[in-house]
Amino acid sequence: MDGHMGIANSLAMKIAGIDKTTNDPIGGTIMRTAEGVSIHERREALLRASRHALMRGVTTVVDVGSYFPGASAEKTWQDFSDVYEWAHSMQKMLIRVCLFFPMPTWARVSDLISENGRSLSQWIHLGGVKAFLDGSLGSSSALFHEPYEGDPGNYGLQVTDMDSLLNRTLESDKSGLQVAIHAIGDKANDMLLDMVDKVVDLNGVKDRRFRIEHAQHLAPAAANRFGKQGIIASVQPDHLLDDADFAAKKIGFDRAQRSSYTFRSLLAGGAQLAFGSDWPVSDINPLQAIQTAISRKPPGWEVPWIPAERLSLDESLKAHTISAAYACFLDHAVGSLSQGKYADFVVLPSTSWDAFASDLPAHVLATYVSGKLAYP
Repeated sequence: MDGHMGIANSLAMKIAGIDKTTNDPIGGTIMRTAEGVSIHERREALLRASRHALMRGVTTVVDVGSYFPGASAEKTWQDFSDVYEWAHSMQKMLIRVCLFFPMPTWARVSDLISENGRSLSQWIHLGGVKAFLDGSLGSSSALFHEPYEGDPGNYGLQVTDMDSLLNRTLESDKSGLQVAIHAIGDKANDMLLDMVDKVVDLNGVKDRRFRIEHAQHLAPAAANRFGKQGIIASVQPDHLLDDADFAAKKIGFDRAQRSSYTFRSLLAGGAQLAFGSDWPVSDINPLQAIQTAISRKPPGWEVPWIPAERLSLDESLKAHTISAAYACFLDHAVGSLSQGKYADFVVLPSTSWDAFASDLPAHVLATYVSGKLAYP
């Protein structure tokens, strides 16, 4: 894809003499499927990832599983039974998680919630289902109304059939599951906004907190539709640090300027804006993401990218705390320091609020979960 990796099919691997016992070459690695990773390694990975999150001041995450269209949905369910249920039973959980499962398995999720309720414990919450509608900007597979620059026949990829997506969304929604769907290009986002209209018409008005994951490039009227329908824009500010340099090359300067990472427009349109990281695609680092949303200055840039879409410190903090909690139905328990909620908070090196606002720190001094020191 980018000069840093090669892909070979099973026959080529066989001819090359590479199998699951082959050692990694010097200076390289052979990527291995989950089947080649032991349960012990996966459980240890959860604990290591949790400690890394706590070091960054993160106390709750949404885990949408390692699922993508065409892949087996079983991997996500194996992680649930082998890793999360183990951590739950052994009291090993260090941070709170809200889990989403592949949409094709919505009936299993519904059954699981019927048996256990929405939470296995204060640590593990059962959120809903996740699906995909398009690809990514970097791979020229995000779905747009207009073609990619220099590639007039390419509008991106629709990776899921809309009839199938609508039917599964209707069933999931009817059974009380929260729905989260990946959409990056402006056409993919418009298609989802149209679909939500149909879901509301058929299943009625309710507090469903439908999530569009990324909502990265929006047509001019789309931001207001998010607000009108109460849709959550689940966005990742740090992705713009990469995209600012090449979005214009992919979709042209004017389109990139008017459609990319429209945080201010979404808030103005009444959308619920929830910040996240998409880790491990981007680093899990809320303080950096908040700085990015405020400044919109990628490394080496003197001026902001699309300055009209910058947010204030208060707005960015809210998007990474109470709004992010609202986006996974956990605002009753976390997201703010309020009576009756878990005391999850961080200690910052700033000496005052003004000092914090004028010079955002790069790290937290300490992280507390349920009022107890969790880092360092």
